[in-house]
Amino acid sequence: MHWESPTVRLLPRLLAGRTTGPVFLADRRAPAAGRRAPALGDICPDSGRGRLSYPRAEYLFKQASKLHDPHGTGYTLHQLRHSGLTHLAAKGRSAAELQAKSRHRHLATLGIYVRLGEETSARITAKNDEHHRRHRR
Repeated sequence: MHWESPTVRLLPRLLAGRTTGPVFLADRRAPAAGRRAPALGDICPDSGRGRLSYPRAEYLFKQASKLHDPHGTGYTLHQLRHSGLTHLAAKGRSAAELQAKSRHRHLATLGIYVRLGEETSARITAKNDEHHRRHRR
């Protein structure tokens, strides 16, 4: 996983000195035995708390983002992911780069992020035109 600088600066507070185990922890200790007991890698060795589940993470994110959502319902983790890819595409990242970042299996699924139009075609043509004469002033 690759983190951007602002996130990296926040990680020490989240990790609180832990060096092993899951990054995001549930509020409760994980069951030690039985059908619902998680794998050892999903338990913090210091606190015994288990890895935060995706549904719980989504709930917490929706609650935390309600104030920023014009509809007041909060955002989903999928919307967060979509937003990140949309911003990368707007900065000119290629479909292959977006695929590497998002781990989408097929380039076709990235069509909603990459909007190729007339300007893109003109820019690509001009950039790769070996016979284009540059005017000197």
